[in-house]
Amino acid sequence: MKRKKVTAPQAKAFSVHLLTASGSFLAFLSLVAASEERWTAMFWWLGLALLVDGIDGPIARKLEVKHVLPTWSGDTLDNIIDYVTYVLIPAFALYQSGFMGEGLSFLSAAIIVVSSAIYYADTGMKTAENFFKGFPVVWNMIVFTLFVISPGEYVSFAVVVISAVLTFTPLHFLHPVRVKRLRPLNLGIFLAWCAFGLVALLQGLEAHAAVKAGVGVTGLYLYCIGAIMQAMPQLGRRAG
Repeated sequence: MKRKKVTAPQAKAFSVHLLTASGSFLAFLSLVAASEERWTAMFWWLGLALLVDGIDGPIARKLEVKHVLPTWSGDTLDNIIDYVTYVLIPAFALYQSGFMGEGLSFLSAAIIVVSSAIYYADTGMKTAENFFKGFPVVWNMIVFTLFVISPGEYVSFAVVVISAVLTFTPLHFLHPVRVKRLRPLNLGIFLAWCAFGLVALLQGLEAHAAVKAGVGVTGLYLYCIGAIMQAMPQLGRRAG
């Protein structure tokens, strides 16, 4: 039987899948750190996984990976790794740390993993403008913010419950890169959140008050701006 030759476009396309798959190793390193209660290290690895998740999509679209390798599903691969890095590890971190006390930490983790699993089964989670419909289970960002700000167990639990409930609502949540309206502002706020988060990590999660405020304010903006833009559909649209 004659072997099929691997073309250069196929090799490039498969390398993108390997890039996406590297997120699974970063997730493993993050899980090891969480099991050893090395929270700063855990969030460093999750941050790198978030970076990989942010760059693999644009590269895949540029190289037309879906067309070149139609039998390999980058979306499926991405969803598997996202569930681990966005959901499972942050939930485990809440439980392992006892962040909200033993009972609420366990209950929070249970709420997170179950609600998120259902969300990933929703094939209509994106709008025509690339907003997410319902809270898009970015628990890595939520849990990181809670670790930095430390608002107390009951406020933290309320954030988890409210976010889980919002998962099943038609409220819009921002994708800071793919939503075109107000993209320069929204992307700038997202990068500011990343910058404040980086400083918090460099400070070993014992962040200064200004850093905590920066993480909190930018995080709150990113959490709410999608619903605001939904309520004001002309906001950020060019006239004419």
